Amino acid sequence: MPEGPSIVILREAAAKFRGKTVRRALGNSSLDLTRMEGRRVLALRSWGKHFLIQFSGFSLRVHMLMFGSYRIDERKPSPPRVSLQFDNGELNIYASSLKYIEGPPEDTYDWRGDVLSPDWDPRLARRRLKQQPDTLICDALLDQALFAGVGNIIKNEVLFRTRVHPESTIGSIPPRTLGKVIADARTYSEAFLAWKKAGTLRQHWQVHTKRTCPCCGGPLSKTYPGRSKRRTFFCPNCQVKY
Repeated sequence: MPEGPSIVILREAAAKFRGKTVRRALGNSSLDLTRMEGRRVLALRSWGKHFLIQFSGFSLRVHMLMFGSYRIDERKPSPPRVSLQFDNGELNIYASSLKYIEGPPEDTYDWRGDVLSPDWDPRLARRRLKQQPDTLICDALLDQALFAGVGNIIKNEVLFRTRVHPESTIGSIPPRTLGKVIADARTYSEAFLAWKKAGTLRQHWQVHTKRTCPCCGGPLSKTYPGRSKRRTFFCPNCQVKY
């Protein structure tokens, strides 16, 4: 599943369509795609894992799910979920969920919860975390209402970097350590974005998909904990279970 940094890259890559008019909209989505024809793109935005194409009065929300992808000014052999054609090129989205968001995006999205937004508010994240002390930190980091844009890779790497066991409950984690987790959710996301652009992301993984701890040399564990049941890599020796 594309994580928040990948959606930021899509937003930046599609920037040339800002201010342009959709000449044709087609695809295999069940939405009425023709609604966008003749409409000018006011903005291209991202919130967590959501890519937003904003028009006057509504936006097209793209969620890439597990296997979504896109092409700009080129096409894949498979049919697109939506293809938006402009005078200066085309944007093709594949294997994604599409939805129209009515009204201004601000009526739906709170950018204070997006870890890569200039409006990201770590104090708000902390307040919301304190309201669910029995939640496992591995689930909390994947909660898009708390950390929009954080996905499984970021979760695994942040918990290793802060030395927190994924099955720690929020209420048991020392306040200073919890603060480090919150801060690193943003810091690592920013690094993820830079590494992704440079094509070196995998080289920086310390535990995700790995077998040996880079710190103690012991074996890493792979489990599927919590409500999310997402694949989790961690060091049972270096990461403290609170």
